[in-house]
Amino acid sequence: MHTQHFSRWTRFLQTLPLLLALLLASRSTANDDTCDRLKFSRGDQPYDVVGRVLLEAQDGGLLFLADDNILWDVQPSELQERQPQSGPLKFLTAEKLKSRLLGELPPGFQVLDTPHYLICYNTTRPYAQWCAGLFERLYRAFHGYWKKQGLELHAPDTPLVALVFSSEEGYVEYANNELGDTAQQIIGYYSLHTNRIAMYDLTGVSAARQGRRAKSSSLVNEILSDPEAERTVATVIHEATHQMAFNCGMQSRFSDVPLWLSEGLAMYFEPPDLDNRSGWRLGGINRNRWQRFQSISAQRAPDSLMTLVTSDERFRNTAVAEDTYAESWALCDYLIRKHPQKFVAYAQALAQQKPLEVRTPAQRLADFKLHFGTDPSGFEADMVTHVLNLR
Repeated sequence: MHTQHFSRWTRFLQTLPLLLALLLASRSTANDDTCDRLKFSRGDQPYDVVGRVLLEAQDGGLLFLADDNILWDVQPSELQERQPQSGPLKFLTAEKLKSRLLGELPPGFQVLDTPHYLICYNTTRPYAQWCAGLFERLYRAFHGYWKKQGLELHAPDTPLVALVFSSEEGYVEYANNELGDTAQQIIGYYSLHTNRIAMYDLTGVSAARQGRRAKSSSLVNEILSDPEAERTVATVIHEATHQMAFNCGMQSRFSDVPLWLSEGLAMYFEPPDLDNRSGWRLGGINRNRWQRFQSISAQRAPDSLMTLVTSDERFRNTAVAEDTYAESWALCDYLIRKHPQKFVAYAQALAQQKPLEVRTPAQRLADFKLHFGTDPSGFEADMVTHVLNLR
């Protein structure tokens, strides 16, 4: 099975005409003190949502943040009614969000609450608990790591939502709505639209335990002994890192965050540690990406880092996508370990970008040079030496 992680720009590209119209909007960008109720239809499905308009196009198209943290791109032909509401947007409480999720999901789903997450699952509870444990472990490590680097992150506006399906079939049926025909090729993803993670049990352990009593500790041991364990842990952590970065202030949803940065950050945090009782701890070397980078280092083009930083195009080319992911990890690993303060300043600046504020290659390059003091090629030799010497 193809294991490349879902590109967060798939939906962006599908809705590009509307988003470009919104980018050129001159009518308004709403502030935090306004709230609206929208009624619109998409296909045969009616929607009635409360939230805040982020951008409004001249033709009436809207980019809308709902009270459950879903981002809607509403076209004028879909919009039926818009009603101003009193007071600012209030996000749903955990209990109300839980109720809404259970109303949307197929029968058989339950919700596991943790301090920062709602884990919606139709698999065994111990498997959901194992996923929840990984999420919370990452949450603490992620916030603690960046706090030490001088970047104070905030809590998410709503509990972070993860959907854990017991089977690939159930996952694909759900993911088809957003990913289409590519759903069967993608083992888990974070959606900028719904702000949720969706994945399924890659190991088969959960399915084998259906109807049997199981303790979390024994299930974890069984998961970590499975041949798919590394991929399972890496997928969970990778997608959870995306979700956290876009909800804690490090990155902004639907802004032009370079893919090398977003994917590289997720890969920096994803490496499993199967000797650890949970299967993960922060600080490991991403062996899969490291080996890939080693294999391509001698053949990389002289301007490879330059094209990586200034454009996302190589991620969309399946012939070189895996190499591009490896190089993105390599650059992020190098910058985070060797130039942490500059990396934090760069990330903070990008987080302030407005939704759909598309940066040209020249602007992306200028952003990089402003914070790192050189264009990407200035790091070429030192980065390669750093990565190849990792052990």
